[in-house]
Amino acid sequence: MPRLTIDGREVEIAEGATILDAARKLGIDVPALCWREGGRPSTSCMVCVVKVAGRRDLVPSCTAPAADGMVVESETDEVREARRTALELLLGDHLGDCEAPCQTICPASLNIPKMARAIRDGRLADAARIARDDLVLPASLGRICPAPCEKGCRRGALDEAVSIRLLHRFAADQAGLRAAGGSTPWHATTATFRSPLETAGGGKRVAIIGAGPAGLAAAYHLLRKGVACTVFDDHDRPGGMLRWGVEQTRLPRNVVDAETAVIGKMGAEFRLGVRVGRDVALDVLRREVGAIIVAVGECKEGDAERLGLAASKTGIQADRHTGRSSVEGVFVAGDAVRKSRMAVRSVGAGKAVAASVAEYLAGGPVAGVARRFSVHVGQVEKEEGRAFLAEASDRPRLTPSGGPDAGFTEAEAPAEAARCLHCDCRKPESCRLRLYAQQFDARTARYKGEERRRFVQNRGAGVIYEPGKCIDCGICIQIAEAAREPLGLTFIGRGFDVRVGVPFNGSLAEGLRTAAAACAAACPVGALSLENGEE
Repeated sequence: MPRLTIDGREVEIAEGATILDAARKLGIDVPALCWREGGRPSTSCMVCVVKVAGRRDLVPSCTAPAADGMVVESETDEVREARRTALELLLGDHLGDCEAPCQTICPASLNIPKMARAIRDGRLADAARIARDDLVLPASLGRICPAPCEKGCRRGALDEAVSIRLLHRFAADQAGLRAAGGSTPWHATTATFRSPLETAGGGKRVAIIGAGPAGLAAAYHLLRKGVACTVFDDHDRPGGMLRWGVEQTRLPRNVVDAETAVIGKMGAEFRLGVRVGRDVALDVLRREVGAIIVAVGECKEGDAERLGLAASKTGIQADRHTGRSSVEGVFVAGDAVRKSRMAVRSVGAGKAVAASVAEYLAGGPVAGVARRFSVHVGQVEKEEGRAFLAEASDRPRLTPSGGPDAGFTEAEAPAEAARCLHCDCRKPESCRLRLYAQQFDARTARYKGEERRRFVQNRGAGVIYEPGKCIDCGICIQIAEAAREPLGLTFIGRGFDVRVGVPFNGSLAEGLRTAAAACAAACPVGALSLENGEE
C-alpha cells in the first residue's frame, strides 16, 4: 500500500486511493465542493488543489492518485491563493442571496422568511420561537418598530412589502394568548422582581446595568449561553424606554410585563430601584462579577464620569464592534454608546455585546460578532422578481380588519405570510460555498462578468431547483443515476450555458421520483433544497 506524507504527517492508504482520501484519513480538511464520498470525481470546482513535490502545477486532490513516497502540502500560500481564485470564479456566476434582504437590513437579524413560512404553515410555536430568538421582545417591537426590514422586502418592487412587523407581533401575541389560557393576547405577569440592594454573586455572573431593550437582549442571549445575569435598574419595573418612553395606547404595559417576565423565568435576577454609580459604585460591582454591561440608554452630560468611564461625543466611549470600554471587564451597549432612537437597534446591540462578553468570560480574544460572508444579489428587475411568485400569494398587502392597532387575526396572518417571496437561501448554514468563501476570504465581485440572470425556480417532487446557484458539480446527476430514476437528471447545453436539467424537457417531479430528498441533501450550494425544509 502507498505511504505518503501530507503536511509533514505520514499516512498509509489503500491502492487506488486519492490524495484527498489520504488527507481525510489524517483528518486534514481539504475543501471540496464537487466531490462526494462514493461518487465519481468531476474536478469541476478546483477547490481541492494541493502542492505535490516535484510537480510544477497544483493538482486536484480528488482525482490525483496517492503514490508511495509522495510529499504533499495542503496549506501553502500558493495553495490558498489558488483555492481563493477558484471560489471567486464560482461566486462570479452565483445568483442567489445567502440571506434575504429583509433579514440583512433588520438590526437584530431576524430570520424573516423562516418565520413567515412557519406562520403560513400554521406552526405558530415555531414562528414565536424564531421571532423571540432574535428580537427578544417581538410583541413589544411588533407595536412600535418602524420596520426598517420592510424597506428591503423584494415584494415591495412588485406591489407592496410584506407586513413583517405585524407578523412577528402576531406570532408573539399568539404565544402570549396560549400562556394566558386563551383569554387575552397578553396577561399581567405574576413574576416578582426584587429591588433590595445586594451585591451580585461571584463566579462568571454578569451584571447588566439597565433593564431597557439593550440590557434585556443582552441578558436573554447570555442566559441562553448558560451565563447567569443580574440586571440592575433605577426604576421599580423593567422595560426602560418601552415602559417609560412609549404611550400606553401604542404599547400596553401588560405586554412589556409579560415579555420581561420571560427573561425573569429564564433565570435573570432583577435588582430594581438601584442606581449603579449612586447606590453602588461600579468598581465595587466589578469585584463581584465576571463582567459588566452598561446599557443605561441615552447618556446625559456627566453620566459616563459618574460611572468611572470615559466619555465620547455620542455617549460612553467604547469599541464600536465589541462594546469594550476603557475599563477592564466593562462593556457598553445600545444608546449609551450612540443614540439610535430605534428599540430594535438597541436589541441588536444587546445581542452583539452578549457575544463579546461570552468571549471575554471564556478567556479568549474578544472579537465580537463575526461578520459572515454573504452574497447579495441586490436590486432585481421586476420580471426577475416575478420568478419568486411561484411560491407566493398574489393577493395585495393585508390591512388588519380591526385596524393596525388590533394586529392580524388568525386568518389574516397566514394569508399575509403567504405573500413572502422567500428569496432567502434554504441552506445558509450547510452551504459549503459560503463556508469556504468565508474561510478563504473570497471576494464576490472579483470575476463578475456578464451575469446569467437565471432566477427561475423549478419545483417538483418536494424540492426547489435554482439554476442561478448551481455550480454544475454533477452530484445530483450521479445520485439520480444510482437510484435508477427512469429519467433522472443530466447536463443540458454546452460551455458557459451548461445547466442541470431533466432530459426531454421533463419536470422535476418526473426526473426525481425517488431521489429528490437525497439530491437536495447532497447539493453543496443550496441550488437544490427541500421545498419545506429548514435548517
